[in-house]
Amino acid sequence: MKTHRFPFFLLIIFGLLISVQQSAAQGGRGKGRLQGLVLDEEGNPIASAKVFLELMASESAERMETTDKDGKWAMINLGSGNWRLTVSSEGYIPTTTSVFVSQLDRNPNVVLRLKKPEISKDAVITDEASLAYIEQATQLYNEKEYDQALVILEQFMVQNPKAYQVQILMGDCYREKGEIDKAIEVYAKAVEEAKADEKMGRQVLAKGLAALGDAYLRKNDLEKAQVFFKQSVDANPDNETLAYNVGEIYFSNQKLDEAAEYFAKATEIKPEWAAPYYKLGLVSLNKADYEKAKEHFRKFLTLEPEGELAAQAKNILEYLEKVKN
Repeated sequence: MKTHRFPFFLLIIFGLLISVQQSAAQGGRGKGRLQGLVLDEEGNPIASAKVFLELMASESAERMETTDKDGKWAMINLGSGNWRLTVSSEGYIPTTTSVFVSQLDRNPNVVLRLKKPEISKDAVITDEASLAYIEQATQLYNEKEYDQALVILEQFMVQNPKAYQVQILMGDCYREKGEIDKAIEVYAKAVEEAKADEKMGRQVLAKGLAALGDAYLRKNDLEKAQVFFKQSVDANPDNETLAYNVGEIYFSNQKLDEAAEYFAKATEIKPEWAAPYYKLGLVSLNKADYEKAKEHFRKFLTLEPEGELAAQAKNILEYLEKVKN
């Protein structure tokens, strides 16, 4: 009889997980919370930076916030899914990343660093006035005025031909216009130039590869998307959030071995972060490896003994102990 009870328990747990996430994500609204920190290159907080969050799904949803005096920001009532995060501040080069928001897990604290433009004859940006073009284009992008943003960015590239980083934003504009193949072409150019840039290329390379993965996901080409997401993590192996997000993508597509690999990678990068251990527990449950699941949930509870997720982990552990024989 016990062999029949436990799969039924799994159906309840994961059926509830899917239904809650699907229903609460409607319109991008739910119970998810995301917070972060915006810093300069020296690690100092940037106050009044603009934080723009956009749901990467067929159903449009957007959020806007600004950082406080300590560079901190937070947004609540978010639905589950992949959200694009863009941060900009006057005098800095804007940056964009993607974050998976969960309504059941504690989401990672997103720390982004903004760089000031370099000014010299070999610089990425050759004059102060050019920075205004990027800020204006970013604003237009956030307002979904993609054609206008592209006009400005193309003019900027004429004046600053070495500013290959800007091609990421150009690709984003094409992607949001629905011109996915053109976006892929532009992202690929940025990736190739980033590979040749030993000074600043690493972060741009990771972003460009992740953007390519996103573009192929929109073309429903999961195989290619996975290749680029993997390359993105390999290009920035110290970024635990990036590894965790790739794990989420694999998990949502029932690629359990791949999901486990990237959740484990997140724990290697940041061993004190609890969330990946919880996800590893869920992966092990799905694979019917109950001893491994208990191991991961126990580790999670040593790092996060209180809260909603902790209560769920305790309930699962109690049940596993009862049915182990």
